[in-house]
Amino acid sequence: MALVETELSRGVMTITLADVARRNALSRQLLSELMSALDDVDNDPDVRVCVVTNRGNVFCAGANLSEQSDDAAKKDPGRTVSMSELFQRILHSPKPFVGRIAGHCVAGGVGLAAVMDISIALDSAKFGFTEVRVGVAPAMISVVCLPKMRLADARSAFLRGHRFPAEEAARMGLINQAVNADSLDREVGAVLNDLLAGEPGAIAATKQLTARVPSMGIEDAFEWTANLSAKLFASDEAREGMSAFLEKRSASWVRSLDDE
Repeated sequence: MALVETELSRGVMTITLADVARRNALSRQLLSELMSALDDVDNDPDVRVCVVTNRGNVFCAGANLSEQSDDAAKKDPGRTVSMSELFQRILHSPKPFVGRIAGHCVAGGVGLAAVMDISIALDSAKFGFTEVRVGVAPAMISVVCLPKMRLADARSAFLRGHRFPAEEAARMGLINQAVNADSLDREVGAVLNDLLAGEPGAIAATKQLTARVPSMGIEDAFEWTANLSAKLFASDEAREGMSAFLEKRSASWVRSLDDE
């Protein structure tokens, strides 16, 4: 039985975590299927945006602890996709990723929510870095969570291992917004329409600069961004975009969820 479902409509690939029985834990099978879905996102030119969401009341419960023992590894010695590979794939993808967080996020699940470019969660969802309560640490997910958080918030959440509401996760910067159930699809739809109005190459370049510039020295950052800007301004897409603006029309790449 597939643990990850995909659907492509109007330029939006929706990836749904569907292992409800195991609370969408990041098992070997789910990670493998999720990585395969990411291959489709990156390689299909019809995909403009990717939404990651869930079935059930848990977005993702983190690692599948039953697979972490030495005995489990001996039974299934084949190569598996790691959480770090998954996160890097999302970070380096030229496509924007939107989290529709329709349930609780625990441990590695918080990392999966945080690695999204934009994420909106149900205000009823609980978040928690619960690793210390099972004798480990939020190691790999710290790579994607710490850049978004105040150090004081991170130390408290990591060390306490408690669960906190989605609104607190938004305040910490782990997600962008917490909304009620009636508003979730409307708010996600607004984000998707904004992303579908952007030129795909410009979206990819913007995602790249948000990843690279914060870690660069100021001189290197100005040099790199100047070269990027010059390249983009000289492109056919920029000429089309500026012509469309001056002519008060939509650019050729603009799409909408309401398109037939």
